Amino acid sequence: MDERKSAMQVPFKMSFDDAFPFGAGVVSKVIPANDFEASTKERPVQARDDSGRLLWTVEVLDFDPDARERTVKVKIAADHQPVPPALTDGQFVRPVVLENLMVTPWINDNGMRPKIAYSFRCTGLADARPRSGSSVAAKAA
Repeated sequence: MDERKSAMQVPFKMSFDDAFPFGAGVVSKVIPANDFEASTKERPVQARDDSGRLLWTVEVLDFDPDARERTVKVKIAADHQPVPPALTDGQFVRPVVLENLMVTPWINDNGMRPKIAYSFRCTGLADARPRSGSSVAAKAA
């Protein structure tokens, strides 16, 4: 079997704003990503990327009202468990920016018709909310 990936299956950099023009928010805990080849039922092994950094997963809600997939799982390559932005009173979604976003297209043929799907990977989670003392008008100026 040929182990090479087609050009369409190679990760590429994408700006967060291009991938999520309406923004996104964290809706789950950040948990370790399992290495399915090395793990057993009794002993899970955390996955690592090609550079040896630990892999974590988090579920992110796409704020685009017309998004085909409302939530996506994102892998985070980081030496330590990333911490999502703090919750705001009364909210369950944490607005976030995925740092150093990489996207890998792949063919999802689990349904009736194959379709192109995307795998997301980043290196960190940044707070997307404006800092106190800043405003949208100040950012536009």
